[in-house]
Amino acid sequence: MIVAFVVSAGLVLALVFGVGIYNGLVRLKNNVGKAWSNIDIVLKQRHDELPKLIETCKQYMKFEQDTLEKVMKARAAVFSARETGNVAALGQAEGQLRGVLGGLFAVAENYPDLKTNQTFLNLQTRVSSLENTISDRRELYNESVNLNNTRLEQFPDSLVARFGSFKAFEFLKFDAAETQDVNVKNLFSA
Repeated sequence: MIVAFVVSAGLVLALVFGVGIYNGLVRLKNNVGKAWSNIDIVLKQRHDELPKLIETCKQYMKFEQDTLEKVMKARAAVFSARETGNVAALGQAEGQLRGVLGGLFAVAENYPDLKTNQTFLNLQTRVSSLENTISDRRELYNESVNLNNTRLEQFPDSLVARFGSFKAFEFLKFDAAETQDVNVKNLFSA
C-alpha cells in the first residue's frame, strides 16, 4: 500500500514537473514568435517609407538613378526574405539595404536643395529611427532565440522538447560588413 502510494506520488510529481517544463518551452517558443513579429512590423513600416524617400530623391537626383535602383532592389530582397520567413536571407538582404541607404544619404549630401527639403529630412529621420528600432528588436529576438535554444539543449528539458516537437530557431545575423569600420573616404568620393 505504501509502495503504491509512493509510486503514485512520484508519477504525479513527475507529471507536474514535465508539464511545467513543457509550458516553459511553449512560453519560450511564443516569445521567439512575438519577437519576430515585432521585427516584422518595423520592417514593414520601413518598407512602406522607402518608396516615399525614393520619390522625394528622384525630384532632385536626376543623375543618380543607379543609387535609387540599388535601394529599390535591396528593398525588394528584404521584402522577399521577410515574406518567406527566411532568417538567413533576411540578414543578408538587411545588410545590403543598410549599405545602399548609407550610400543614398551620402550622395544626398551633393544636392543642397534636397538636403533642405523638409519631406526628405522627415523621411531620412523616420528611416534612421526605424533602423535603430530594427537593431533593438533584433537584439531582443536573438535573446529570445538564445533562451529557447539553450533550454532545448538542457536536461531534462531536452527530453520534453523531443516529445513536444520543439525546435531550435535561427539567429538573425546581418551582413558582416555592418561590423566593419566605415570607410569615410569612399563615402565622400562620389
